[in-house]
Amino acid sequence: MTPFGNYVRSKREEAGITLTEFAKRLKISPAYWSRIETGRENPPKDELIKEAAQILGVTEDDLFIEANRFPPDMQQDVAEAVRLYRKQHKNT
Repeated sequence: MTPFGNYVRSKREEAGITLTEFAKRLKISPAYWSRIETGRENPPKDELIKEAAQILGVTEDDLFIEANRFPPDMQQDVAEAVRLYRKQHKNT
């Protein structure tokens, strides 16, 4: 499994949502979501990550971090994020 798949599965199970119900709410096939949770598929498109976060009651940022991806509203600011990160870690 991947960090994203593990995280989503644990949050889904904590919420008491079956994989089939979760996929239905996302309007995708259960087989596709199962492959995501087991790491046989990469994390899904940004829109599905946003919808999944809402269903699971977690922040979008949490899911994007687990997907190892910048949230859409930060994607245009990658250069600034890298500079800030480097500056912060240079001083530690």
